[in-house]
Amino acid sequence: MLNELTDLAPLGYSMGLHIRFAAPLIYHTTYSESWSRHYNDNSYYLRDPLVFWGIGTTGVTRWSEITLPDPFGVIKQAAGHGLNYGATASCGPISSRSIISIGRGDREFSDDELARFSALAQRLHEVNTPPSELTQAQVEALKCIANGDRHSAAAAKLGISESALKARLKSARVRLEARTTSEAVRKAREFRMM
Repeated sequence: MLNELTDLAPLGYSMGLHIRFAAPLIYHTTYSESWSRHYNDNSYYLRDPLVFWGIGTTGVTRWSEITLPDPFGVIKQAAGHGLNYGATASCGPISSRSIISIGRGDREFSDDELARFSALAQRLHEVNTPPSELTQAQVEALKCIANGDRHSAAAAKLGISESALKARLKSARVRLEARTTSEAVRKAREFRMM
């Protein structure tokens, strides 16, 4: 899917998937290093009308169609880095919104390209949807293992049998779609579940 996004966006893209508590679970950009550095150095993600549009709206739009104020001139500065034209797609519930922007320098994106982009953004959002929340018992078991406790020590800390601990770890692996406990710990951290 990222290859499709790259093909669609000659000058790159910026992707924040499942934004929760003001931060995305997954963030990736292929914009030029100079624009990315300038954008981040100036904390434009807190001032970007494209982000505000994406938080407040779902759908897809060209940058030129966004009528929100841009007091810091983020869109004009993007053009100074060659990003003369772009589009932004936003999907998902407000509690886990995904916002993706694509850019080019030569022309506006066509209606067909916007339709492809919208469908692609929706697929990226769905494929990267984190699993449902873990129970407190599962989180406690994973934390013990993440802190280096062996099964017997973790079970003793939690006041449960070793078989009960293993059952909690197994249910956490299933919920996180992880093959191993270490993969479950990694995913729980990435998804900010522990």
